[in-house]
Amino acid sequence: MKSGSFDLARIGDGLAFAAALGDLSAALDRNAAVVVSAPPGTGKTTLVPPVLANRTAGRVIVTQPRRVAARAAARRLAQLDGSALGTRVGFTVRGERQVDASTRIEFVTAGVLLRRLLSDPGLDGVGAVIIDEVHERALETDLLVGLLGEVGELRDDLVLVAMSATLDADKVAGVLGTDDAPAPIVTQTVPAHPLEERWAPSPAERLDERGVTRGFLDHVAAVTASAARELFRTDSAADVLVFAPGAREVSEIARRLTQTAQGVDVRELHGQLPAAEQDAVIRGRGAKEPPRIVVTTSLAESSLTVPGVRLVVDTCLSRYPQRDSARSMTGLVTGSTSRASAVQRAGRATRQGPGAVIRCVDERTFAASPARPAPEIATTDLADAALLLACWGAPGGIGLRLLDPLPAESLSDAVSVLHDLGATDEDGRVTPEGRELARIPTDPRLARALRDGARLVGSRFAAEVVALIGGEIRITGGDIGAALLALRDARSADSHRWSREVTRLLRSSPATGGESARPSSDDAGLIVALAFPNRIARRVDRSVHGATFLLASGTRAGVSGPLADAEWLAVADVARAQGRAAEGTGAIIRAAAAIMESQVERAADHLMTDRIEAEFVDGRVIARRERRIGAIVRSSVPVRAQADGGGRAAVRRALTERGLDVFTWSDAADGLRRRLALLHRELGMPWPDMSDAALLDQLDAWLGPELDALAAGTPAARIDLASALQRLLPWPAAADLGALAPERLEVPSGSRVRIAYPPADDPTGRPVVAVKLQECFGWAETPRLAGRRVPVLFHLLSPAGRPLAVTDDLASFWSGPYAQVRAEMRGRYPKHPWPEDPWAAAPTRHTKRRDASAR
Repeated sequence: MKSGSFDLARIGDGLAFAAALGDLSAALDRNAAVVVSAPPGTGKTTLVPPVLANRTAGRVIVTQPRRVAARAAARRLAQLDGSALGTRVGFTVRGERQVDASTRIEFVTAGVLLRRLLSDPGLDGVGAVIIDEVHERALETDLLVGLLGEVGELRDDLVLVAMSATLDADKVAGVLGTDDAPAPIVTQTVPAHPLEERWAPSPAERLDERGVTRGFLDHVAAVTASAARELFRTDSAADVLVFAPGAREVSEIARRLTQTAQGVDVRELHGQLPAAEQDAVIRGRGAKEPPRIVVTTSLAESSLTVPGVRLVVDTCLSRYPQRDSARSMTGLVTGSTSRASAVQRAGRATRQGPGAVIRCVDERTFAASPARPAPEIATTDLADAALLLACWGAPGGIGLRLLDPLPAESLSDAVSVLHDLGATDEDGRVTPEGRELARIPTDPRLARALRDGARLVGSRFAAEVVALIGGEIRITGGDIGAALLALRDARSADSHRWSREVTRLLRSSPATGGESARPSSDDAGLIVALAFPNRIARRVDRSVHGATFLLASGTRAGVSGPLADAEWLAVADVARAQGRAAEGTGAIIRAAAAIMESQVERAADHLMTDRIEAEFVDGRVIARRERRIGAIVRSSVPVRAQADGGGRAAVRRALTERGLDVFTWSDAADGLRRRLALLHRELGMPWPDMSDAALLDQLDAWLGPELDALAAGTPAARIDLASALQRLLPWPAAADLGALAPERLEVPSGSRVRIAYPPADDPTGRPVVAVKLQECFGWAETPRLAGRRVPVLFHLLSPAGRPLAVTDDLASFWSGPYAQVRAEMRGRYPKHPWPEDPWAAAPTRHTKRRDASAR
């Protein structure tokens, strides 16, 4: 072993993954990128980093999805190495760092490494990067896979390893590999200890419109207490792990257990706890300490180990981000845990021996749960990710090999947010202001509030508000101003953590040149509005229970309590919800601060408009001058419509909202539209798209003069749409319109029969000709339109005009069904010809035959 190398035999003693070190070394000899797949508890997080440290002169960076996992992994490896934490092995997480110049292995959160890449894209001095827990599909981890893959292409000496417990290994190997071959996969499996599954469904509903019910929490606590008493009687060294969806439920269950479970050490474990309390839980307990019940969020699902667990109690609930596309907002929702995650949770009971899991649902409910959790990239807000990618030079992820592409709709919303912040230009490229915001380690909207708010009310006050709305602090009653006062007075258990975050933000924010003399409580609303200008809200209704507010984004949401009395609110958190608090809107404001109208103008000037708006009333345009902030109307005054640029723009917006049904479509206009629609469907360009969406998108191109006429007071019913549509005819191709899609079809009898074209929105409709059968004698083949691409569908009629047959293949009709029609009809209409060879017979109305087949 080289001097200074890690002692792999000592570190790997008793770890199952030690058996795979030969395969790992062989894979690293052949490739710079490797995928490792092994179950939890095998020791891959402990063993793989020192393996790489012994192979490279550079530092080894290991990412973890959570701060507590990064600290725990670093502490465990340092202990096994026999070195002090922060020397050979260290960690860096938000707000805490223990490394020095001699550090060989550094554990970090994925977010820390992403920020580091922006300032050091080449990762100078780094020899290897290990991305752990890839299976969790956290957004930051997914982005790292793409960005580090690109770094690896530029640096042949950089080793990349992706590790996970349950992993779609082939998919990750394909992304980290080359175009010619995927990255090699190293797997390690171990015999599983027996797991006993029990089911304990709750008599109370798990969820209602307000979230997890009290009855269900009571049930979980009772099940846990009973099972724990039974377990502790037979195994005094065993501990219990309880999974709940969020910090609030963890605290509620822990409080109930503290009251009922005597002689038991009840601990909480979630991301809102101070680091020391988190670390104390995952270090385990001594032999003389009482048995423990640890109530946790998904924090302990796979990225860290809670030692001593023999029983898992699972609520089978998880909290995860979900995007509401209708309201263009993302929030945390509570729902059923995926079966894959439930298996991970249950596996915590069998890490060191046989164990059991009690699931607080029935088997049918469990089977109906989703198979896997959705990747975070598909469900969460993408503003921060989009800014990072723009700084990287890959707007929207263009050119990067990602596990999944960024969803187009969410990405579009994120790009719009960044553009409004001035962080990106019209082409999506990052601006100098965007790079400044990206250097502040928080969401770009909060970064903007921190920077601009510091100039207006002072850096400390801005940091205090941003730390509150950007953290994981529960805001009782949703009132940010009241929560801020409670935190300052240290009346809240969250005060210490909030204070540390304020200090961190002050260190990372740009210099502002001074403090505001005395920020008022209303200034909290200003900071919130700077972060979320599209969530500025105005009260539109008041009830006994609360009030309804209209947000600048167009969303309506309910609120109760003191905030319901405000006229204007700056909203930090709004989520989908039902029940009385939502005031029938389907959404509820969960965190907001009152704001003055003058501050609204300062925070949301880019959303302010002063323009003429129009609406159609009984076919006429009624105009008003409106001052708005987004969807919020501040004032509205009737004005006389005018045929000018403002009037045309107002009519255009009104038509876009109402649609083309405000017009009366004449037969000529409707017929021309149908003919052009068929040619666009069959031939494409230059024949124009006739769909409603396409016509509304190019109103000026075909309806320009008519827009002015409408603005001047002309009723919509008097607008000649046929003449307007002719402006879209493509020249010189329009000269062929009559041949490709004629209005009428000349049949062999000499009659010119109108063709009924399908509606413009019918993607499969056919042109139809209804004609008496005798007038088609002499036609051997069916006429075809649109350059012979579309056969005419004939509705063949009797001499009395009644339907006889429908066909688009006259040749087959004459040689087949016609014989039966002839047999039935010749007796009923003896004066009309019924020849045996209709394709050779003359038509009945004219003896001169005209060949129309070319049409």
